[in-house]
Amino acid sequence: MDRTRQSHRARAAPCGPAGAPRPGRDRRAALTLPPGRGLLARTNPTGVGYDHGPISSGRVRSKPRLDSAAPSNFEHPNMTHTQAIPTASVAEDFRRSPVVRNAISAVIGELRARQSSITAVRGPRSAESRQSYERLLKLAAETRGRALFYPYLGSGLGHGPFVELADGSVKLDMITGIGVHFFGHSDPELTGVALEAALNDTVQQGHLMANTEAIQLGETLLTEAKRGSRLEHVFLCNSGAMANENALKVCLQKHAPASRILAFAHCFMGRTWAMSQIGDSAANRQGLPLNVLVDYMPFYDPAVARRMSAGDASGATRFIDMAVSHLRQSIERYPGQHACFIFELVQGEGGFNTAPPEFHRELMKVCKDAGIAVWDDEVQTFGRTERMFCYDALGLGEYVDVCCVGKMSQVCAALFTKAYNPKPGLLSGTFLSTADAVHVGRRIIERLRDGDYYGEQGRIARHHRAFSQQVRSLAQRHPEWFPPSPEVPDIVGGFGGMMRFSPFGGKKEPMIKLCHNLFEDGVISFYCGHGPFHVRFLPPLGVMEEALWPTVFSIVEKSMSRTASEIK
Repeated sequence: MDRTRQSHRARAAPCGPAGAPRPGRDRRAALTLPPGRGLLARTNPTGVGYDHGPISSGRVRSKPRLDSAAPSNFEHPNMTHTQAIPTASVAEDFRRSPVVRNAISAVIGELRARQSSITAVRGPRSAESRQSYERLLKLAAETRGRALFYPYLGSGLGHGPFVELADGSVKLDMITGIGVHFFGHSDPELTGVALEAALNDTVQQGHLMANTEAIQLGETLLTEAKRGSRLEHVFLCNSGAMANENALKVCLQKHAPASRILAFAHCFMGRTWAMSQIGDSAANRQGLPLNVLVDYMPFYDPAVARRMSAGDASGATRFIDMAVSHLRQSIERYPGQHACFIFELVQGEGGFNTAPPEFHRELMKVCKDAGIAVWDDEVQTFGRTERMFCYDALGLGEYVDVCCVGKMSQVCAALFTKAYNPKPGLLSGTFLSTADAVHVGRRIIERLRDGDYYGEQGRIARHHRAFSQQVRSLAQRHPEWFPPSPEVPDIVGGFGGMMRFSPFGGKKEPMIKLCHNLFEDGVISFYCGHGPFHVRFLPPLGVMEEALWPTVFSIVEKSMSRTASEIK
């Protein structure tokens, strides 16, 4: 085993219990804030811990607390508390006020009481509420110019993986806003963080005028990024597409006048003009004038690799050699003209496609030899695989020059090495993000860092195994729903919290019909892939227990039965 692989496996060792520091690492030191600053620096006025409500350590308990008489507190046991010391500002005096602290605790107590009734899938509360809901859906279609993909309008309340819609119905959320709500709906602690954030003097924070918590968020994110990479700086923004736009500018400036982009076939980058051109979907750039020069490389395809097997080499080796050859040909065809290669380490919209680390590593080595930036797009993978950063899970951090994160982080960001720190004027913006997104985003990163999510025996990996077992059990009971197809090497796939299953031979129309049937029956999902197509899950693993999977798949089985009868 090479030294790189050994060090990767050492880094990927499972985390201990929540709050347990790893050897040689003082986690609490990373949580220390300036005196009296922010959510992590206050005392507990009630003595009631976060673990005393219906959400325990961020997870749904089987028997939520029904009483609301006792005062509630939204602080987590792993938060750092400082002794009372003089504050530096009137704002901190305001935040520390017992009136404010007790008011927030009272709101969280009421939230816990109300959400205790949201524990199962159900229909609308009444015929009248459904009629009112239909009027809202019609209004949404009129204002947007087209109907919503799903008839989804949330009420604003939920309970972990369960979400209430505006008609009072409840569904299981297995797509979380396409990966944003990793800690589910109405998480008490994160709601408390957002309530404190609402005390800020402005709704939005910007790059000209930001409050201290924006800097603290950047520092927290960078601390985790540096553990397995050379990344040194971070620029925060309010969408994944803008993070990618900023990364593109950083790469182009560094390698000017090179103007060509390398990307994988079936990639997705966002919906700005430039990102729509780089993303490999014709529908997303229909009617747009094209001015971005993109050369597409083949992403790893296990079905093709299997067919490439021969006596002298494995199919995987042959596929990797083929991809490297394609890359070298493109570089030789346009010498000195490529600014970057965008690596979507696990493809999202393209089908939750995965690749062995060696595939990415060999391509990255070619880029390094040619002086081409290695850009890791983790807007969807961030926090969701077996390490916080997917490049760390695959042992690729040493090659990464630029990295983008988003979705579950709430605030998006472009990170880059010291060599790629841009010149003044290139990156700026009126908006950084909202105050609540900044506060909540930082707390989410801390919970990911301190929890038991990562490693081969971590929470995310265990959930993926439980999901896979449910799919395979379903296929054993109903093999006719999973017909063999040369384009679908396995009926279940993805990595970590990015989960897919592939019924009906991967055909598009049955897949979309199934997604709509799932929604009607109580499970919110989505589809992915450009052919074959798959059902996509991005479940709220921060709050969902493994014991919930049989409930999810009882609904999946019902919906698949409906779909199978409809497509005959």
